Amino acid sequence: MSSWSLRWYWRRMVSLQLQASSFLFSEKNHHAVVEERELEESVNSNHDYIETGSLLEKEMRPGLSEQSGVRFISGIICKSKAVRFERMLFRATRGNMLFNQAPADEEIVDPVTFEKDAKVVFMVFFSGEQAKTKILKICEAFGANCYPVPEDVTKQRQITREVLSRLSDLEATLDAGIWHRNKALSSIDDNLTKWVNMVRREKAVYDTLNMLNFDVTKKCLVGEGWCPIFARPKIQEALQRATYDSNSQVGIIFHVMDAMESPPTYFRTNHFTNAFQEIVDAYGVARYQEANPAVYTVITFPFLFAVMFGDWGHGICLLLGALVLIARESKLSKKKLGSFMEMLFGGRYVLLLMAIFSIYCGLIYNEFFSVPFHIFGGSAYRCRDASCSDARTVGLVKYRDPYPFGVDPSWRGSRSELPFLNSLKMKMSILLGVAQMNLGILISYFNARFFGSSLDIRYQFIPQMIFLNSLFGYLSLLIIIKWCTGSQADLYHVMIYMFLSPTDDLGENELFWGQRPLQVVLLLLALVAVPWMLFPKPFILKKLHTERFQGRTYGMLGTSEMDLDVEPDSARARQHHDDFNFSEVFVHQMIHSIEFILGAVSNTASYLRLWALSLAHSELSTVFYEKVLLLAWSYDNFIIRLVGLAVFAFATAFILLMMETLSAFLHALRLHWVEFQNKFYHGDGYKFKPFSFASLIDDED
Repeated sequence: MSSWSLRWYWRRMVSLQLQASSFLFSEKNHHAVVEERELEESVNSNHDYIETGSLLEKEMRPGLSEQSGVRFISGIICKSKAVRFERMLFRATRGNMLFNQAPADEEIVDPVTFEKDAKVVFMVFFSGEQAKTKILKICEAFGANCYPVPEDVTKQRQITREVLSRLSDLEATLDAGIWHRNKALSSIDDNLTKWVNMVRREKAVYDTLNMLNFDVTKKCLVGEGWCPIFARPKIQEALQRATYDSNSQVGIIFHVMDAMESPPTYFRTNHFTNAFQEIVDAYGVARYQEANPAVYTVITFPFLFAVMFGDWGHGICLLLGALVLIARESKLSKKKLGSFMEMLFGGRYVLLLMAIFSIYCGLIYNEFFSVPFHIFGGSAYRCRDASCSDARTVGLVKYRDPYPFGVDPSWRGSRSELPFLNSLKMKMSILLGVAQMNLGILISYFNARFFGSSLDIRYQFIPQMIFLNSLFGYLSLLIIIKWCTGSQADLYHVMIYMFLSPTDDLGENELFWGQRPLQVVLLLLALVAVPWMLFPKPFILKKLHTERFQGRTYGMLGTSEMDLDVEPDSARARQHHDDFNFSEVFVHQMIHSIEFILGAVSNTASYLRLWALSLAHSELSTVFYEKVLLLAWSYDNFIIRLVGLAVFAFATAFILLMMETLSAFLHALRLHWVEFQNKFYHGDGYKFKPFSFASLIDDED
């Protein structure tokens, strides 16, 4: 126990003893009771044991307890056991005892279990040896810690002085130890980080050495590992330098081996490209020498985000946040950030490009916090007064030149605003989706060409390009022609009846000459592309495998009959032939073909999220601007305007800049993982993790 606890314990003992004596012998000696109360008040007020003349004189005389044969046992027990403990004492002594207790003001360390617990100090007053024996047994059963307190007041005071002296010595010893410990820790504070890093490096080196094999005959270590091709000269140079520095008599041999397993994948990145590579690796690590989608993701990911988040006012806010993170890059990289801030700091360059593209798309949409601006000149709407000095006359109507960049600001607030923006953004989403899916199929061609797989080029790449562009490529062409010619043709009607009745006359929905026969040809090509993807590849693989099997069997037969004069090992060849499961290959090809055919439709429809989220972001910004800011500004009251401005700022910051940013980010992520990367990306590789001292700290964290 601490010094305060011991002092408090002795004060409680004296207080409890005096209370009990007062209760037992109040009728015999009233004058003694008054002095005992004075002693108790003195102890409680000064928080220490105080000697007074009257009490000292009384304590030197034989006490009342001694005259009457009353004895006591004191100790400490858990607070939760106090009630049951008192009840058991009462029953064991048949009520011939007085139990008094006082709760401890702080938790006390148990001397047996060394755990802190809520305790109470108790004193049991009794008479007789039998009662003492019973009480001691009950104390032992309840786990109470009894402390011997002599009945002689002089001995009590002597023990108190000894305990206080010991506590003073212990406090001095503890203070000296704490001071020495703090001095020692402060002396090693400057070197602690250096020592920890040194130990961590040594552990990493020994852990790596344990992976090597020991050659008993040559008495050297032999190890196998992967390294990038560009790092081979550096590794050889480092090994030679290590041999020279260690004065080793055995030279180091660096030999390139042919491995059966697939090598790990390693892409060299920097601070800018690392975040985009992490986005791709979150889906799956690229197979060795497979095309890396991160190269295209650097541009396509922030651009598709900006299509959904297009507002150059919001883009400026994101740009400022990204610039702050980049400007404080050196300071923030050395600090331990929270999970959210660490994610935000890691994607600071992604946020930078997202902000730049959002400003660009916002200028195209002509939206600044949902407010249009005449940035690039006047509107191209019809002039209704004589103020149109820069207008030109077409017939009897004056018109200005078309708006040079982006959406004409005069569309805002008109009756046809929503239908116009709906049509524009929906068709733009289809064009962007078809373009990105074609890019994915084109990358699959380069993958197949690099790995020398002519079957994938002939029976996957070509029919996939034909199927996708016969339907949705043709739809994209119709959209562009309609924009260029200003035709009023219904593209929904054209695409639907291309399947239902391809030979019918198009009428007013005809956009160009020869459209109907072209649609018939494209429909036939799409139908041909389906079996083209499904059937040839499995049967060609079976044929090639059978030819290899027959050639191997004939060679084995000739060798066994002519040279070995034993039976041919046809069982081994047959086992190798059985490894090719035609049904499994055919089912896999069928699943892949069906997935592409259905995916061509569903993935194109999935790109319509670009239109939906862009429209939702624009309309939500308009609601906050018109129904919050302008509505509050219409009141001639400073407080209402201030509240409206605060609500508008809060909604812009937390809803539009945080929630909408996260929503657009996740949707752009899905478009890249599913709609784009599934056209060419396998993602079944594993990362190359080199031994590096620089990465030890990150691994430890």
